This record gives sequence, C-alpha cells and structure tokens, in this order.
Amino acid sequence: MIRSRTAVVDKILEQNDEITEILISSEEGQKKAINYSRIAGPVKVGDKVITNTNATYLNLGTGGYDYVIANLTSPINNFSSDKGHIIKLRYTPMQVKCLSIEEIDSPYHLIIKDRDSVSGMKVIIIPLHSMLSPTVHILKHYNKSLKITYIMTDSACLPLFFSKMVRTLKEQQLLDFTITSGQAFGGDLEAVNFYSALLGAKYICECDIAIIGPGPGVVGTNTKLGFSGVEGGSIIDAVNLMNGVPFYVPRISFADQRERHYGISHHSLTVLGKLTCSGAHLAVPVFNEEKENVIFQQINKHQIHQKHDISRIDENTLSILEQRNVQIKTMGRGIAQDPAFFRTIGSTAVFALNM
Repeated sequence: MIRSRTAVVDKILEQNDEITEILISSEEGQKKAINYSRIAGPVKVGDKVITNTNATYLNLGTGGYDYVIANLTSPINNFSSDKGHIIKLRYTPMQVKCLSIEEIDSPYHLIIKDRDSVSGMKVIIIPLHSMLSPTVHILKHYNKSLKITYIMTDSACLPLFFSKMVRTLKEQQLLDFTITSGQAFGGDLEAVNFYSALLGAKYICECDIAIIGPGPGVVGTNTKLGFSGVEGGSIIDAVNLMNGVPFYVPRISFADQRERHYGISHHSLTVLGKLTCSGAHLAVPVFNEEKENVIFQQINKHQIHQKHDISRIDENTLSILEQRNVQIKTMGRGIAQDPAFFRTIGSTAVFALNM
C-alpha cells in the first residue's frame, strides 16, 4: 500500500536535471522530499504535490524521504522525445520509458547483439554501495588514466540519481560511465540485465575495470538468505560464464559487534560458501593475530578457500583514503571507526590492479 499525502513545496534545497530535493509542508508538518523529474516532472516553490510517505512513516534510514508521485499544479502528460521502448518499474503506476543498449533502436544494438563474453575484463563485485567510492579512489590513486564503469543493479535503490556518491564521483571525473541494469534506471546507459550491462561496460564504455553492485539502501532481515546481497553469487557466476575475472569484496568488520557481522559478515560467507557455483578472487588484509584467527576460522568453517582464490594483501590504503579526503561511512562508521572494512576494499582494488 502507498501512504500518500498532499503537500506544498516550500523551498528548493538542491536541484539538477534529474532530481530535486525539496522542503514540503503538509498536515504532518514540514519535511524533506525527493522529486524525480523523469517521473513527476519539474517542481517549483508553491506547487501542490502528492507524495508517497511510506519511508518517513516507517522511519527508514537511507530512503527516509517523502517522494513526489505527481505535481498537481504543473502536471505533465507527454513522453520525452527520447527513443526507447523498454519500460522499467514495469506494471507499476511509476513505470518509466528507457532506451536500453540491447534494443534495435539503440546505436549500440549491433555492438553487443551476438556477444556473450567480456574477454578477460576485470569486474569488482561490491555488496554495499558504500564500497563504491573507496574502490574508485584507490584505483584512480594508482592509475589516473584507468577507465572505470559502475553497473548499478536493482537489488536496492532503483533511481541512480538518488546516489550523491555517484554524482560526486562523476563531477570529480573519477567515474567514467554508469550503467543501470534490471529495474534500476538513470545511468549513462540502460541495460535489461547485468549480463548485458557487463557487455556494455566492455564493448561500449571500453572500460578497464567494471564495478558492479547495488545502489543505496540494501535490505537485511537477520535471516540466512533474506538480504539484498544474495545477488553476489549470481554475479560471480555471470562474470565467470562470460570469461571475465571476478573480484569479490567481502564485508569485514571488527567494529560491528553483532555476531553475524563480526569478522567476515554472514552475508559474505553465505554468498561465497553457498550461493555461487564458481570461484572469485578475494583479497584479505593482514591483521593482528587475534583478528586473523577470527577470519580464518570463518574461512575454514565455510570452506571458502576450497572454492575461491584468497590472497593476503599488506597495503596502506587507509592513508590514501584519508589523503584523498574520502568521507564515506558504513553503518554510520567512518574510516577511523571501522578500518578493517575500508582496508578490505582497498586490498581488493590493489589486488585487481596488480593481478
């Protein structure tokens, strides 16, 4: 069910061609809201809008805004002039039209039409969106000319525009291309699924390394399989089937005191131990003896080493991230509060570069 309210736009807080962050007033008081131009058209101060209030009513974290469903003052009633016949958010009131790289009207159709291999392309698989910026920064630190494509899957946030991280990386010219796959939309390129997206990264974007993973707002339920990151197993298999080289970033933390996320998170252990049929390259930083014991007890218990190639990396990536002023947090913790998490990301990036 959609919990909707009528509100008035009080102020434009931040705006670009795709997304507008606004301040609205309704019977529930004044709140922040998000308007996507591709869905509801542009908004201005004084407009009367209908908003979806599910997220704020449930006190959700990352997605905790109201979202504009329609602008009653300035309704839109026409498609954009862009070509394309692929619908995303299909069979919902918010479905949007896209031009995907696969369809016949696409200028890229013939480039990927008969391809099913990425011919050795390196692919870094990230289970959390917060891993994207540190990965990109480490890669670019060591090779400024490296061409990087980010493929956003549809397991979390669907509009790419919501990610301030992606906008910042693009503005800083650190991220070269974006592709949104499945039901996700808003990338430089659109793809029907992540297999096609990988082909797009290789043959259209001509990238050196692809990074693939969810947008903001993944879901976890404290059950064995009820989390967004289960897609990691399928992505590892897809990269291998397409003759790519998969690097999976395990979620490692000693700051998270929840038993299921201490050391290697059960999310990563489940993906690597149960949900993939093929192997990936893993990079694990060098820790002190106590932490090493935790990590390798988990690896042995879940037989991760029998399927995957595990390399030990002694790196200095924390100082690089601090030097580059990377201000990313995971679960509210920054680099100083959760160094193991960020060191693992850095280790994977270094290993992928040097392999």
